[in-house]
Amino acid sequence: MEKIIIIKYGELSTKKDNINYFLSTLKKNIINSLTGINYDITYDKSRMFISTDNFLECINRLKKVFGIHKITIGYKISNEFSEIENSSLELLKDKEFKTFKVNTKRSNKKYPINSMDISRKIGAYLLKNIENINVDVHNPDIILNVEIRINDAYLYFEDIEGSGGYPVSVQGKGLLMLSGGIDSPVAGYLAMKRGIKIECVYFEAPPHTSLEAKNKVLELARKLAIYNNEVKVHIINFTEIEETIYKEIPNNYLITIMRRMMYRISEILCKRNNCKVIINGESIGQVASQTLTSMNAINRVVDIPVIRPVACFDKLEIINLANKIDTYNTSILPFEDCCTIFVPKHPVINPDINKCVEYESLIDYKNMIYRAIKNEQVIKIKPIEENKYTDIL
Repeated sequence: MEKIIIIKYGELSTKKDNINYFLSTLKKNIINSLTGINYDITYDKSRMFISTDNFLECINRLKKVFGIHKITIGYKISNEFSEIENSSLELLKDKEFKTFKVNTKRSNKKYPINSMDISRKIGAYLLKNIENINVDVHNPDIILNVEIRINDAYLYFEDIEGSGGYPVSVQGKGLLMLSGGIDSPVAGYLAMKRGIKIECVYFEAPPHTSLEAKNKVLELARKLAIYNNEVKVHIINFTEIEETIYKEIPNNYLITIMRRMMYRISEILCKRNNCKVIINGESIGQVASQTLTSMNAINRVVDIPVIRPVACFDKLEIINLANKIDTYNTSILPFEDCCTIFVPKHPVINPDINKCVEYESLIDYKNMIYRAIKNEQVIKIKPIEENKYTDIL
């Protein structure tokens, strides 16, 4: 018997004409995730198989690769029925259980025994050769899964949950507006789960925002890079724009105008970096800038689609996901970002678009945006380089 890892696709199996593209992308992402591990990988349209000498580390990494529905450790044998029987007995004879069930899938429809009969025959063989066990098809202690294929067969037991979704990059790229808060990293995670490769934009405003706030965001990007292989973070100095807005714009419209400026900059970055959408962590009604009226007023300044993966989540649901992906404890570090340092006491919750346009005419925002983008800093982050960030521009 050859011990291997079996990967099941789940949602990918519904693809038809473009299944090869999805699977080749998944394979590429798996190869990137297994850097430093010895392995061999093969695949077809129903399964992917990995041989390795480091099963534990390999599975831990595979659990974070989108596009994988289930992972299991299996055993590859020939599809000779006598070998299937003997191997089943070999695998089960030293396990502790009182009840069992055999499930058989037969992708090789020309195999001379049908699936039900295979399960019955293997069950009878196990009952004959292992003492004090019984069949229980409803609630067994252990399930032996048998897959019959063209040239071989596979035996395995329980599955391990994968991350599901689509392989990252099959949907192209998106630009995540990454703040230091709880919501935006979760939004980035959910976007990646639907096959979007992310880049990030972070707006800093020194000296009002600190180096610690910037490093906090880079650490969040590193945690997202685990699912994305690497993340580029575009750092925009927002100080001139933010200070000008604070001086020239009515106080209750500060956040609305500031967000409109961030959207404008994000759209330009998207077009320059071949990103198809803007992604952010806005959740309906959570703060003043996230009412439906506010979202509409802010969204008007861009033509590119804006997706909000956590828009209909409540805060507890977002926190639960943040804990799951290990971003929560970083997000709650007490370092303020651009969106919190100049928050007015009474921000407008139903901004008027005409007033937004009128107030923006008071400032030379186009030239300020030009200068901010011209001086952007781009940092490439790899997940394996903990706390080490590479400035590439």
